[in-house]
Amino acid sequence: MRTRLGPDERYVREWLAAMVVGRIVDYDSAAQTYALPAEHAAWLTRAAGPANMASPMMLLTDAARVEQEVVRCFREGGGVPYSSYDRFHALMAETSGRRFDHGLLSEVLPVAGVVEKLQQGIDTADVGCGSGRAINIMARAFPNSRFVGYDFGAEVIEAATADTSALELQNTSFVERDVAYLGEAEAFDFISAFDAIHDQARPDLVLKCVYDALRPGGTFLCVDVAASSRLEENMDHPVAPFLYTVSTMHCMTVSLALEGMGLGTMWGEQRAVQMMQDAGFGDVEIRRLPSDRFNNYYVAVK
Repeated sequence: MRTRLGPDERYVREWLAAMVVGRIVDYDSAAQTYALPAEHAAWLTRAAGPANMASPMMLLTDAARVEQEVVRCFREGGGVPYSSYDRFHALMAETSGRRFDHGLLSEVLPVAGVVEKLQQGIDTADVGCGSGRAINIMARAFPNSRFVGYDFGAEVIEAATADTSALELQNTSFVERDVAYLGEAEAFDFISAFDAIHDQARPDLVLKCVYDALRPGGTFLCVDVAASSRLEENMDHPVAPFLYTVSTMHCMTVSLALEGMGLGTMWGEQRAVQMMQDAGFGDVEIRRLPSDRFNNYYVAVK
């Protein structure tokens, strides 16, 4: 009697054939064996580290579910709402969680120059916090500081709150709120936004609210896609086709669904800096991390 121990062999062979001709998997024809090179595995198998692309690429399969809705928008305008995407929040939580676990404390916060302040104790907010992974990591590492996460998604706020309870954190809270109408005045010493600004319906209002919510001398850290605002300068960007596609199929259209600006994933550093300056930040510095090729780290002090 045949015992099945794994995936169906015929399907695996056909899938492997596609991977071989795509130069992703190596094939030894004499031995009829397949091998995934280590450098490919680091990108494609949910390996640890911020450069892995397994989860981000799955955004395309999620977007494929709304293809006809996006096609309709090409004809009629408007956009596709967040509610049409089944797995977006889960995939983004996995992607950002990998980056946060890898280097939030050791690399990202030092770039913003706020580690010592967090150790002493300050008020911190994360706008567009999603499932709250960054907030909970910071809250556990800096018990003297106080942390608030804002997002307009009820389900992600619920998930973030549940994680906080499981970690027994006492210095963290999450609020369901549209951050374009944050309504806080000089309440925080440090505000972060991780890959969240370009999705907003009104990113201009969000940035102005961030500026208003910071105390004098407070720091804003905006982590967002590293690209140019000029199309011609993105010709050699290693994943520009993917990012423009994700923008069309998700980031731009969810903004337009709310009658927003439709900024898009590839809004670029020139426009990002200009919008932060328009919000009130006089000096915006762009920093990079060797371990993260895909994001700019904008640091602005009020």
